[in-house]
Amino acid sequence: MKTSTKIWLCIAGFLLIILGVICIAKPDITLVSAAWVLGCLTLFAGITKLVFTLRTQAFLPNSGTRALSALLDIFFGCFFLFNILGTAVSLPVVFAIWVMLEGIIIAVQSFDYRLVGFPMWWVLLCLGIGGAVLGFFGLRNLGVTAGVLSTIIGLGIIANGLAYILAVVGVNRFEKRVDSMGRIIDEQ
Repeated sequence: MKTSTKIWLCIAGFLLIILGVICIAKPDITLVSAAWVLGCLTLFAGITKLVFTLRTQAFLPNSGTRALSALLDIFFGCFFLFNILGTAVSLPVVFAIWVMLEGIIIAVQSFDYRLVGFPMWWVLLCLGIGGAVLGFFGLRNLGVTAGVLSTIIGLGIIANGLAYILAVVGVNRFEKRVDSMGRIIDEQ
């Protein structure tokens, strides 16, 4: 790999680490940014789905349902983009409700696992109950939930930055091994 590529990859890694720290330190900015990204992705998904629906309506059934779904995605994408602050404020609520409902679903499904003889069904039950309780408490204290979301996003970005830097270290080690093997072959 070229040295300039390694340098740029390291710079990108360090910038991602800095961005991750900012996300953790400034949860309000993180949620506004996440709301903007959510709006862009939802709008893009809706437009893509609508184009797909229009191109495949002749041979795929239920094109009306897909078209409605695409129009809803476009609507919500525009809504998110034109209402960034509202979306940012609602993210902790949506996240908490999602965690709570997923926890309930996992707890209920654990009994299905019990019926089929899965010996660790009780672990799923405990995790489901734990998720439901955490989601409930997340709804009760949205400030903490917003901080947790920002921290998770920040830690994910920091992990990506570290991965970039470690990739450069790995490539350097690989290149050194290849060079040393080449020298051994040349000597023989």
